[in-house]
Amino acid sequence: MADEGDVLTNLDNAGANGADDQPAAGIITQYVKDLSVENPSAPEVYQWPDQPKVDVQFNIGAAPKGEDVHEVELKINITAAAERGPAYIIELAYCALIGIRNIPEEQAHAFLYGEAPRIIFPFARRVIADAVRDAGFPPLMIEPIDFNGLYIQQLQAKRAQEGAVTTPSPTA
Repeated sequence: MADEGDVLTNLDNAGANGADDQPAAGIITQYVKDLSVENPSAPEVYQWPDQPKVDVQFNIGAAPKGEDVHEVELKINITAAAERGPAYIIELAYCALIGIRNIPEEQAHAFLYGEAPRIIFPFARRVIADAVRDAGFPPLMIEPIDFNGLYIQQLQAKRAQEGAVTTPSPTA
């Protein structure tokens, strides 16, 4: 009997009497695709009196990688800079292979851009904390991000924009 937590097995094993038409979605694996750590002001940066200001940017992407498999990529770019210049720069592309089958496109899109990033974020956060610590700074603990809330906000903004474009303007 297949382990219920094994997404690959569950996606690959078609059951009898239509059991293979059940919705399934989950993480197959997750990995660091790219990691860059720059410490451009070392060793002087360790003697600077002021604390660097940290700017965190992130982006989410998803692409099909086979039948029923997508890669979700969470890119996180961090720049820490003080008055004297950059302290450190971290760029991370953290990915997950996602297995999805028998889920409507709208729900699959929500899973890929909202739920999957929420699931993998704590692991990406740890990679960044370790990279910053290994660069000689106190570990950076990025605040949790509400990926599902951001997904809904972006979806609403897109729908509002599409509504504004398709709505004819009144003439005077």
